[in-house]
Amino acid sequence: MKKYNNIIKIDPDAPRPDLIQKAADFISKGDIVTFPTFCLYGLAADAFSSSAVKRVFEIKRRSPKKPLLVLIKNRDCLLPLVKSIPRAAETIMDRFWPGRITLVFEAKKEVPEFLTAGTGKIGIRMPSHKVAAAIVNALENPIIGTSANISDQGGSAGITDLPAEIIRRTSLVLDAGLLKGGTGSTVIDVTTTPPEILREGEIPSEEIYKALKV
Repeated sequence: MKKYNNIIKIDPDAPRPDLIQKAADFISKGDIVTFPTFCLYGLAADAFSSSAVKRVFEIKRRSPKKPLLVLIKNRDCLLPLVKSIPRAAETIMDRFWPGRITLVFEAKKEVPEFLTAGTGKIGIRMPSHKVAAAIVNALENPIIGTSANISDQGGSAGITDLPAEIIRRTSLVLDAGLLKGGTGSTVIDVTTTPPEILREGEIPSEEIYKALKV
């Protein structure tokens, strides 16, 4: 693998505060950071910066009609983003958050369209990986959290798997070593009754249905 000056190693279990702050500073300035999540490496950007979010779409070559999920540090951060928190969502959050569940809520009208891609809905997750959680906690705004890949291509569990284009176009790459890999978070639409599983990921549907007693 070619040597890149923007790749910095970070301890996945005890991330150095100065490295977390470095990532947070880049994101605050509207830059893009590649960071580890539980399964795959992701791209982080200030969720309220239209220019940063636009760059994420460009880097991934992703259709602007496909919304990106948002990472938050605590449940209070839901309040400015969603119209309501259904009881089923509360149950799922109590059982599985922080962790590998992305919940799709009805977005408040104040939420920028570049976050909802015109769907009126927004996907939200509270990360459990220590690096990802530390970055979110170091910032005032939520961040975009999407796989560090080119659209329609597989995600990357290791830095050596990252597309060179993504490394070149992000300001900082936090290398936490080889991640678990897999399918990423399970995505659940809680705007319907009962909730609809849009994508089955790390948390199997049986566990979710059991928690909901469906």
